[in-house]
Amino acid sequence: MIYSMTGYAAVSEELGLGTLSMEIRSVNHRYLDVQFRLPDEFRSFEPGMRELVVARLTRGKVECRLGFQKTPSSEVSLQLNSPLLEQLVELERSVRTRLPGAPGLTVSDVVRWPGMIEAEALSLEQLREQTQTLMERALEEFSAARAREGEKLKALLLDRVALIEAWVEKVKPRIPQLVAAYQERLAARVKDALEDVAAALDEDRLRQELVMYASKVDVEEELSRLIAHLAETRRILARGGVAGKRLDFLMQELNREANTLGSKSVDIDVSQASVELKVLIEQMREQVQNIE
Repeated sequence: MIYSMTGYAAVSEELGLGTLSMEIRSVNHRYLDVQFRLPDEFRSFEPGMRELVVARLTRGKVECRLGFQKTPSSEVSLQLNSPLLEQLVELERSVRTRLPGAPGLTVSDVVRWPGMIEAEALSLEQLREQTQTLMERALEEFSAARAREGEKLKALLLDRVALIEAWVEKVKPRIPQLVAAYQERLAARVKDALEDVAAALDEDRLRQELVMYASKVDVEEELSRLIAHLAETRRILARGGVAGKRLDFLMQELNREANTLGSKSVDIDVSQASVELKVLIEQMREQVQNIE
């Protein structure tokens, strides 16, 4: 399949203590550029997540955003921080030996003590595994989205290829006739300009020079190369996979031939064909920039 570099996917998973969410988006880029937006507590997960992305993608500016929304405390199992409670009891006993009349700690004082109440927590390793699994799911959906967009790009490119081929087929049969007519017109003009010394002209040499000059306006070779490049474009699109750079090179070659076709044109129809070809090739080039 042909893959677009533009894509988006978002997945989430409910955990006991909250919701883990992953969002991946990308735009076109010359190389693979991956950026992560992670909560600080998940920062150590980035190397493993990056490995998963690099294994699946080759080009594009990719942003991966991981979020964790904690469940409200009323739905979470709470427990006392026993070590901290023991320290607090020992401190109170020490204070009372010196200040016997001091009021004792109440239950309210204890539960409000910073760090005394703890929520049940997932282990870091468990979170790492669940994050990796969520990343794999997100990449599956992301790749599917890029594939769908890639198929649209492929259809558009094949449509433009067909239009270019139609223009080439329209122009190609006329080239020999156009070259011959141009050669005759050129010969007539030369003879008219030199009619006073016509007798001194070497007819064979004049004919050779006219043939050489007329060959400079013969676009048969350019049209043949256009057809070859279009065939290669079809082959690459049919094969699929990572094709963006190859297609970009072909767009440059197609544009080169279209420009040469226009510069050598001696016929209004050929000139019009050159303009139309350049418009179609530019449309293809813009879309090729989005292909992985």
